[in-house]
Amino acid sequence: MSAAGSGHPGGSLSCVEILVQLYYRTMRIRPDEPLWPDRDRFVLSKGHAGPALYSVLARRGFFDPAELASLRKLDSRLQGHPDARRLPGLDCSTGSLGQGFSAAVGLAAGLGLQGSGSRVYCLLGDGELQEGCVWESAATASQRHLRNIVAIVDSNGLQLDGPVSTIKSIEPLALRWQSHGWHAVEADGHDFGSLDAALTEASSAARPAVVIARTIKGRGVSFMEGVADWHGRCPTPDESDRAAREIRERLQ
Repeated sequence: MSAAGSGHPGGSLSCVEILVQLYYRTMRIRPDEPLWPDRDRFVLSKGHAGPALYSVLARRGFFDPAELASLRKLDSRLQGHPDARRLPGLDCSTGSLGQGFSAAVGLAAGLGLQGSGSRVYCLLGDGELQEGCVWESAATASQRHLRNIVAIVDSNGLQLDGPVSTIKSIEPLALRWQSHGWHAVEADGHDFGSLDAALTEASSAARPAVVIARTIKGRGVSFMEGVADWHGRCPTPDESDRAAREIRERLQ
């Protein structure tokens, strides 16, 4: 629970395993040297999932986990959306949906021009794919033959106002990416083996690649799973205690 009384628990819980896979196995990073020039870059285009990213960054060694208690408080480095100016380990400030992906494509293009071997990974939400700038950027990446970018879609099927399919359907999702010249692979977004295999395949593709990770919004908390209302609702203290207890029991 955020002590500030606000946050986005549903979409944060749906992408936890994706972030753990990226930061603990897939990406080349140095937590003690966050600006290492040869690091892989990561952009959280679905910036409202900042709580999940902050938790992984803290436990990976980018900053003291005790700071997590300051989430969304005034003057905290852990704002509702990532602020790369203030927090080590962030390569891009994000918030407006779709624009983080556009920035990721720009980062990949710049690294390619520099002859860098670094790769850019970008996490998007499925509702975010309704933004036109996502597909403009996807077409640009394909046109420029950017084989150093991997997009990951947190496909949990829900957005702020309800099911993605009834608000503005984005399926068939793999074919849509392929039509823009991307290599597409699907994965179970809560299974590390599936994520590892998909990210390995995507990282070795000869063109821009996307991993469509099928997930559950609010994963691991019984009263949040599959409920759109938990997109941007902060749990009460009692709900927070119950959620933490359920997550601990699942991890045992």
